[in-house]
Amino acid sequence: MQKPTLQGEMIVLRPIRTDDADAMWDMLDDAEGKRLTGTARAFTREEVDAWCASREAAEGRYDFAVTALGDDEYRGEIVLTEVDPDVRCASLRLSMRPAYRGRGYGTEAIELVLGFAFDGLDLHRVELEALSINTRAVSLYENIGFRREGRRRDAYRDGAGWCDAVVMSMLEDEYRAGRVTS
Repeated sequence: MQKPTLQGEMIVLRPIRTDDADAMWDMLDDAEGKRLTGTARAFTREEVDAWCASREAAEGRYDFAVTALGDDEYRGEIVLTEVDPDVRCASLRLSMRPAYRGRGYGTEAIELVLGFAFDGLDLHRVELEALSINTRAVSLYENIGFRREGRRRDAYRDGAGWCDAVVMSMLEDEYRAGRVTS
């Protein structure tokens, strides 16, 4: 399946490639990023290399590298996964390398992927989970138009303790209502 490239005002989302493995490895080595995304598992370098190499052929999902317009460096990833064309829904996941957080890349990436999901794939619903300890992410998703649906209590590890998952979604009509028309 040919995976698309999506271009925004300041970023380009392109399919993840084998040569993104070094940058992904760097991202997975960030303790705070792992904590805020609930990544408890330790990956080997071989697993990361194989993962990056397999993304183009992966079915039912779109793994995008977040890059800047005019600079192909992997800054993070945004993934539309569990794409179900019959039910017309999918799940969204975003993770940025430490140096690129808080610069607007994630916001634009989410907006581009939502446009692809609702306009390109004709989905009805996009859902996600954000960790309750990641208040910045929860706020970002709410500002974009995601609505809270509930919580999964103690769903992720937070060091020796636990934290909740905040379940959020956006429906097709909510997406369309939030877009400015000219």
